[in-house]
Amino acid sequence: MKRIIIIGEGPTEQLFCNDVLQPVFNAHDIFLETPKIKKSKGGIVAWEHLKKQVELHLKDTGVYVTTLIDYYGIHPCHAFPKWEEAKAIVNKSDRITFLENAILEEIDESIRNRFIPYIQLHEFEALLFSDISVIASNFKSDELSDYAYLLETDKAFSNPENINDGKTTAPSKRLDRIIDDYSKVVYGSLLAQEIGLEKIREKCPRFNNWIERLLTIE
Repeated sequence: MKRIIIIGEGPTEQLFCNDVLQPVFNAHDIFLETPKIKKSKGGIVAWEHLKKQVELHLKDTGVYVTTLIDYYGIHPCHAFPKWEEAKAIVNKSDRITFLENAILEEIDESIRNRFIPYIQLHEFEALLFSDISVIASNFKSDELSDYAYLLETDKAFSNPENINDGKTTAPSKRLDRIIDDYSKVVYGSLLAQEIGLEKIREKCPRFNNWIERLLTIE
């Protein structure tokens, strides 16, 4: 059995990997391990700390290592490589690909062939907009504080990954507005599980490319 370590930001990402990804990866004889980012209090950490964790896991020559981190949570203080250069790239998908390549180049050359960096555009919650009928059917009308905004968001973004990263318009902020007392930890993986990996892959091309890459490791 092949093994992949997915370093995620917190418990929601762990549940998502275990409940949504693992059943599909089982069919490909791939086992997923899902450690959280060390020194994290529920988000991203400085690149130097994440790099150490990646290289530590890669010392196990029998595993591949990847990341599941939100672009939305990365700031200049985290000192990711080529951060300022990346900001000059207007297209967000291209910008994140540039960042992923930059962090790959930072990993020790002798082990980087087993590292598959992935940064989610813009954040994990974007995936939950892959099928808004699941959101609508899981909450009573009095729990949906702004159903019209849910429909508006769905109409505006055929690709949920393009939902922007503004302080009030990022995917998580939209869910805060749409669902009363929205909790990523409580609802994130459950909604994703009901939406299903196939639908998420269909709607989110960058995420789909990442999954395809993981499923085809040698």
